[in-house]
Parts: sequence; C-alpha cells; structure tokens
Amino acid sequence: MTVKVAKSTDFLTKLEDVQDTAVVGGPGLVNTHVHLPPNYSAFDSVEQAVDLAAQCELLVLGVDNYYDYSVYKRFSQAAQKKGIFPLFNTEIIALDKDFKVQGVRVNDPGNPGKYYIGGKGITRFDLPSPRAQHILRLIRENDQRRMAAMVAKIAIVFTKHGVETNLDDVALRQQLAQRYGCDAGTIVLQERHIAQAFQEAFFECVEAEARIKKFNNMFSAVLVIDAEDASGCQQAIRSHLMKVGKPCYVEETFVNLAQARELIHHLGGIACYPVLADGTTPHCEYEATPATLVKNLRDHYYFMAEFITLRNSPEVLCEYVTAVRQAGIAVVAGTEHNTMTLSNMLPLCRNGIDVPEKMRSTFWEGTCVAVAHQYLRAQGEMGFVDDQGQPNPSFKDSESRIAHFYRLGAAVIDAYRRKLP
Repeated sequence: MTVKVAKSTDFLTKLEDVQDTAVVGGPGLVNTHVHLPPNYSAFDSVEQAVDLAAQCELLVLGVDNYYDYSVYKRFSQAAQKKGIFPLFNTEIIALDKDFKVQGVRVNDPGNPGKYYIGGKGITRFDLPSPRAQHILRLIRENDQRRMAAMVAKIAIVFTKHGVETNLDDVALRQQLAQRYGCDAGTIVLQERHIAQAFQEAFFECVEAEARIKKFNNMFSAVLVIDAEDASGCQQAIRSHLMKVGKPCYVEETFVNLAQARELIHHLGGIACYPVLADGTTPHCEYEATPATLVKNLRDHYYFMAEFITLRNSPEVLCEYVTAVRQAGIAVVAGTEHNTMTLSNMLPLCRNGIDVPEKMRSTFWEGTCVAVAHQYLRAQGEMGFVDDQGQPNPSFKDSESRIAHFYRLGAAVIDAYRRKLP
C-alpha cells in the first residue's frame, strides 16, 4: 500500500479560479528572503516571523534556510493562517576556485571566489530527488566536520582561560533543538550559532565587570564593547577566534557553482543571484558596476537577482535594480533577518530610508514571477525556467516571459487570498 506524504506545497494544487488576467492596482508589500529558526535568525520562532509579517501587511513572505527544509511545513501552515503567501526558497554557499586564485570577490567581501546563491520557488524539498539528497548530504557532512572542529578549538581556548563550557557540536545541536522545538538532526550549525553558544556560556560563568578584561586576555586584544551586549560579544568571538588567520579558524569546504545550481534545479527552483552592491566598499569585483554585474549575470545564466535592501543607499539600489531589470532579469528583495537585530519586515534601504516606489513595483513584479513558478512546478508543469535552469522556451523573449509570469503570479496570490477562510 502506498502512503501519500503530505507536502508543504499541497495548498498550491488546491487553488481554483487562477486566471491569467491583467494586473491592476499598485504593488503589494513583499519580502522574499528571511531565515527562520533553527537557522540562525532574529526570530524566536516561525510563528513570530509570520506574525510580524502580518503586522506589516506583507502579501508574500519567502524563507531561504540553509540545507534543511523540515521547518517549511510549519511555515506554510502559519503563513496560511495569517493570509500570507509562503514562498519556499533555499540559500547555498559555493566556491569558484578560479575567482579565488584571481582574487575576484563575488558577493562575499572578505572571501574571493565565495558565492552566495539563492534558489527561489522550490517545490521538491519534502521529497528531494536522490541527486538533491546526495548534494545536500555532501554539503552537510562538510559543514558538520568543520563546525565540530571549530567548536572543539574554541572550547580549548575558553578552558585555557578558566571558562569551562562543556560544549561540543553534539551538545550545541541538542541545545538548539530544545530551544526551537525541533529534531537535532534538522540543525545546520552556522558560525553565528557557535558564537552565540559560547557567548551565553561565557555570560553564565563570568560576571559583567570581569568580562572585558577576560576577553582581552583571551583574544590578546583591547575590546571596545559593552559587557552586557550579547550581540557585540558574539561578534568579538567570531572576529578574534573564528575568522581566517585566527586561532580557531577551520578551512571551509564548498561545493562548486555547478553543483549549487544543480541542487537548486533538482529542488525545482530558479537560480537567483544575491546582489551586495554598496553593501561593501569598494564594491566586489564581480559587481563593480551595474554593467559589470549584468554581464556576469548573463554569462552565468541568472534570470533572477535579489537585493537585501537594507545594505544599500536608495541611489545605488535604483542604479543597480534598473540596470538588472532592463537586462531582462527579474528582481526581488528581502531582509534576511540572519542576525540578532529584529529589524522591520518590510524591505527598507540603509538607515531605514524607504525603498523608492518604482523599485517596489519591480520587486512586486519579480515576486509574482517566483510565485507563478512555484505554483506551476507544484502542478508538475514547467515554470519560469526548466529543469536545467534554462528559460521557459514558450516565450519569444525575456520581457514577454516576465510579463506572463507577473500576471500569473498576481492571479495566484489573488486566488490564494480569496480561498482563505
């Protein structure tokens, strides 16, 4: 007897009266990129993130967790209760060895050759293909070895300075699983998780008035931070112990860009390039100018790009978004929320400045494209791109393709909201 497994995307196959009609009205409020627990996140729970999104009147919220998607069903259920369309995504870290040798920074300002790459509108994460499982297992095993080694090194440093933490990677996963009410096997440890665990253990062992002196001795440095500032102390642990050249650093092992894209395609998503732009100064070489970025996106077959807008000034954001969109590439925007700072759920520019209205319209268009892709792939049909990540061949050019998926995505969101109780 075959038992049907309930999937996070089942709600998409039950939508009725989805009509590809002309889009009317202004742009809806959307956020296509947050991280949810048990990923390192600003949120205490999935439900908190969805509640905050509802308070901001978001129509679409996208989640981009690393390498495990067990929480997506819970996210889907919470989003449906609040009338928010759940967009399922992933984020992958990859390495281009040639760029590393050449010193070309892509979208990580401190590590030449290191890529962050997104996958938008994934649908095959509940029952991934054998190939997707293989790549995910490879990534997780590499990460697990690195994190275990790093935790062990940091524990030795802390013990040497009189702070006994009793932490190892297994204990840390169990601690996080208890905190977030999930299985320890779904935890993908990140550097920020490790820094947080050691900061919390440090605060328990060392009184506030002795912390900075203890840290100074531990790091052989002079810190200028508040002894009660948990986030600042976590960053100090990362900067002085965990980064390249520091005593607890362990070399990272990445998949290459082709493997990252293959995983995205096997999960049914659209490969999406996260743009840093003036999120660092000087700009990364891969995105040195809008024209340089557009050429690289075309050369590497990206048909969607994303901005974490709080990194960018309105002027630079407009310059880059306009160039990318004019190149026939759909554009979306999110907030990440992958630090302890519980910032606004609505994408804003640097210093809390509103995103220009024209850019909001562009982001709404791109979000509708991703929604339409997710909807079609859940029906078993071809979406914005095919299984190899190539453009849907039913359209004569990129503009007609984006226009069609824009209309369809808006219709899907409309039908979704009409179906809600």
